[in-house]
Amino acid sequence: MIKDLPEDERPRERLIKYGADVLSNAELIAIILGTGTKSESAILLAQRLIKDDRGIKFIIDSGVERLSSIKGIGIAKAVKLKAALELGRRLMAYSSNYNFTIKSPEDVINLVMDDMRYLNKEHFKIIMLNTKNRVIAIDTISVGSLNSSIVHPREVFKAAIERASSSIILVHNHPSGDPTPSKEDLDVTKRLFESGNILGIKVLDHIIIGNGKGISFKEKGYYDFE
Repeated sequence: MIKDLPEDERPRERLIKYGADVLSNAELIAIILGTGTKSESAILLAQRLIKDDRGIKFIIDSGVERLSSIKGIGIAKAVKLKAALELGRRLMAYSSNYNFTIKSPEDVINLVMDDMRYLNKEHFKIIMLNTKNRVIAIDTISVGSLNSSIVHPREVFKAAIERASSSIILVHNHPSGDPTPSKEDLDVTKRLFESGNILGIKVLDHIIIGNGKGISFKEKGYYDFE
């Protein structure tokens, strides 16, 4: 049990004394769990939870029902884990987006990669920019397979108009991890690019996010975004 450990080896006491950054993933998870079981400490329970190759990604990938079915977790601990990870994700998104200026496709990829690379469904987002290419906001327009019926110019440019955007960048992810664009991706992009020209809100690029890598339509020369 954690209470049987020397005080300077207990996760909570180590965090107080040295800071959260010195703790392992298992120790941080143990603090969130709070308690273990009769047969194992919270640290051992945390280590068992992330023992497969995915590590903490296992928690990201798993729903509350899957997590709560693991011996020693239960509904209450599963909810705590999901809530903690979601707060971390939101904080990272907020910190990354605030006062951020886009200068290249790589900037876009770095901005959204951590937020989008592990999503299990396709999420179509638009990054709205001011005249200096500074990020105003990032909105999710649709969730599901990308097609012209759910990614309609009306919905895309409604958000951009409401925020007085000068230009936008289209972004969506491929849950497969492969960012290679499909024919549907190309068709939707062409439709939105042409609509943006009519409305006076330029579509500067379309980025597809895979697992750790992204593709820029502009860099690949699919369309003349100038």
